[in-house]
Amino acid sequence: MSIHDATVPVFEQLLTSLSAIIDKAKAHAEARKIDPAALTSARLRPDMFHFARQVQAACDWAKNAGARLAGIEPPKFEDNETTFDELKARIAKTLDYLRSLNRQDVEAGAERIVVFPMRNDKMKMKGSNYAFHLALPNFYFHVTTAYGILRHNGVEIGKRDFVGVPPGISPA
Repeated sequence: MSIHDATVPVFEQLLTSLSAIIDKAKAHAEARKIDPAALTSARLRPDMFHFARQVQAACDWAKNAGARLAGIEPPKFEDNETTFDELKARIAKTLDYLRSLNRQDVEAGAERIVVFPMRNDKMKMKGSNYAFHLALPNFYFHVTTAYGILRHNGVEIGKRDFVGVPPGISPA
């Protein structure tokens, strides 16, 4: 198991699923004459990020983890997306970035010390620990919460929508 295979394709799979879920949310809003902003600004709890920010955070964890494992500075995105189309564009930009990463550079990140901001401090840890114990859990949290917000608001999505299509799957 390589660190690249355990991270980058996982990010790609779930971000692709998240983009498809956004399509369903957009169709849901149109069919029911719901202002899309009601969904993009929806939260599960008052102290949690709203849907659009959950999508932005999921993208950030994916691109930042990929970059840090590859030993390069992550690109900065503005976090100004408010519409479904803008969020889909953010996901597409993140996917393009992930696909641009050099596999060998990401692989070397497993043993490299990764430095990253955490609140007002700089933290460091071994790349494999960063990937498995910080980046992936946070990425899953934000994708899951985005899914939960839409599901809670009546968008007809299920586990298959969340999981999407795993790489290499085919009928037996």
